[in-house]
Amino acid sequence: MPSNEINKLSNIQLVQFDLDGTLLDSLPQLWQAVNIMLNQLGFAQVTAEVVQLWIGNGADKLVERALTDALGQTPSEREQQAARSGFDAAYDSVAEHKIVLYPGVLDTLSQLNALGKTLALVTNKPYRFVPAILASAGIDGYFSHVLGGDSLAQKKPDPAPLLHVCQTLNIAPEHSIMVGDSENDVLAAKAAGMRVVGLTYGYNYGRNIADSKPDWVLDNIQGLLDLLKS
Repeated sequence: MPSNEINKLSNIQLVQFDLDGTLLDSLPQLWQAVNIMLNQLGFAQVTAEVVQLWIGNGADKLVERALTDALGQTPSEREQQAARSGFDAAYDSVAEHKIVLYPGVLDTLSQLNALGKTLALVTNKPYRFVPAILASAGIDGYFSHVLGGDSLAQKKPDPAPLLHVCQTLNIAPEHSIMVGDSENDVLAAKAAGMRVVGLTYGYNYGRNIADSKPDWVLDNIQGLLDLLKS
């Protein structure tokens, strides 16, 4: 790594993380909730592989994509609202069940904490679900600030959530880095003027995260420690 890159990374004070597909594999719970919703509406169930391609833009988009697939057309506002209500109730019943952190997540968060880094979470998942999920996963104590997809008027790929975290924690964007698994994370970070790490194992609509051109591409989140220890 060039010396100028090392110097930039040595100034990183704040690490902002995505949640689904980055820290935890939430596909099983989202898949269950989508199928419960579809079943209640009289539609056929779908595979986990299909649902995985729908994840990433928040609950409204997930529900819209599921309904569009079932109906063969974009749902009406009434259909969308009814389905979203059903999804929320279904997800409430399964969101905290058998949560699985990706390999190396707990160790990475712990070591970053030990290095004195400030950690934050920025997810497009509705905030109402987030605290209980973090607590069930045993990682709620690591984050100085947590934003959900409905915490602000904008969500990723808009840079507003990332910039809001920086402002709240009084840390300049150039001293922050974003870590995520989808192009939403990359686009938001670049628009916010911060560096970004793309992880290869999450939910990026079936596309290679490298295509979004993050500053670094990692197969394992623990590689973040090597970057920030440089």
